[in-house]
Amino acid sequence: MSIPNTETAATSDEATPLTREQSGKGGTQRRTAVRWKLFLLLLVLVSVNYIDRGSISVALPIIQKEFNLAPELVGLLLSAFFWTYALMQVPVGWLIDKFGPRKVMTASCLGWGAATAASGMAGGFLSMFIARLGIGVTEAGVMPAGGKLNAIWMHKSERGRGATILDAGAPLGAGLGGIIIAGLIASTGSWRWAFVIAGAATVLMGLAVWWYVRDNPRQHRGVNDAEASYIEASHQAEDAEAAVDGSKGKRGLLPYLKFRSFWAMCLGWLGFNGVFYGLLTWGPLYLAQAKGFDLKTIGWSTLVIFGAGFVGEIIGGTIADKWRASGASANLVMRTLLGISSAIVVAGLVGVTVVPDATTAVVLLSVVLFFLRWVGLFWSIPAILGGRTNAGVLGGAMNLSGNISGFVTPIVVGLIVGATGSYTWALLYFVGSAVIMGASVLTLNYNKRLPV
Repeated sequence: MSIPNTETAATSDEATPLTREQSGKGGTQRRTAVRWKLFLLLLVLVSVNYIDRGSISVALPIIQKEFNLAPELVGLLLSAFFWTYALMQVPVGWLIDKFGPRKVMTASCLGWGAATAASGMAGGFLSMFIARLGIGVTEAGVMPAGGKLNAIWMHKSERGRGATILDAGAPLGAGLGGIIIAGLIASTGSWRWAFVIAGAATVLMGLAVWWYVRDNPRQHRGVNDAEASYIEASHQAEDAEAAVDGSKGKRGLLPYLKFRSFWAMCLGWLGFNGVFYGLLTWGPLYLAQAKGFDLKTIGWSTLVIFGAGFVGEIIGGTIADKWRASGASANLVMRTLLGISSAIVVAGLVGVTVVPDATTAVVLLSVVLFFLRWVGLFWSIPAILGGRTNAGVLGGAMNLSGNISGFVTPIVVGLIVGATGSYTWALLYFVGSAVIMGASVLTLNYNKRLPV
């Protein structure tokens, strides 16, 4: 779906028949806001997702000693989740487009809750590795399903906020995970019980998704006609602009492979995740080994660093939507915001490599996360490029490329730290990833749907 050159059309929707006050059968009808409640639920879900996937990083100093793991094996263990998570992205995106996001997301929650609990029963490296592979398989459907729901439920003038509310669960979960998992370990006296409790919470989230999420606004009993018509009018305008029927058309990934914007989307997300997953997986161990932090200090520092990412992501999405609503083109808004983001991330990471002070390093990493998470706007791109028909499979392809970084980065960092005994070159690896991200966000055309 295009984020237009016709942003003025999007804003005029709210000034004509699609105002906050809208006519209904019984007179004036105030538009409900179920779409925002749904995305707040997705924010909580993605937060739990990242608490679960990041729990191993917080407990890693203890696990590394208990299992007697060399740095190279630590990197392999941290990467295990991403192997299967990445491989499942395109297949699960196809399933989302075919069967709907509600079913896939619910099944994903139930499966990954069970796998997280199973990881708490691991007896050594091999069983933990297998459990992490299982978490990767079962978590794969969450983010592509969220991207599909953004295409289905959000007016085009709201998709920036929808994308960043969805994706902000990543830094929020990573930040809270440090405190929650560290607190569970301290209160239960065992990292194993912490993992079991986290898994049980995930199963409950799956039940909440099944209860509240629907594949179409008209199917939700809380949505009134004013809200449904508001969303549908936006879809119809986008389809007319792109000269397609958004509910039909070619399904699948192959037709998109010939377009530069598709590859820019994939490479941008790959570079972004090279930084984010590097800090998520190795960040706690970096603070412990390079800066001498204990478990409690690691938890609070992680909260500050990733909490800054959460705040930055929400602010970035709000700025993007408000700027587009003023009539600015999508290319101007996205390239400006994401270009600034990339430049500050590169500068901040270079700064971390040269400052010896631990507090300054935490401050710089907080700045890095604040601006890095603006790139969460990328979760609006599957809807921009593929429309409602193919938002799932394009979201899966984007997340596949991002999670190639997920399984490569922990291994590479492990090899670097093992070979050099230092984190300097690992941080420079993150700088290289940010450069790839910056080049991609400036290449992508955000103005129109691809002609597939």
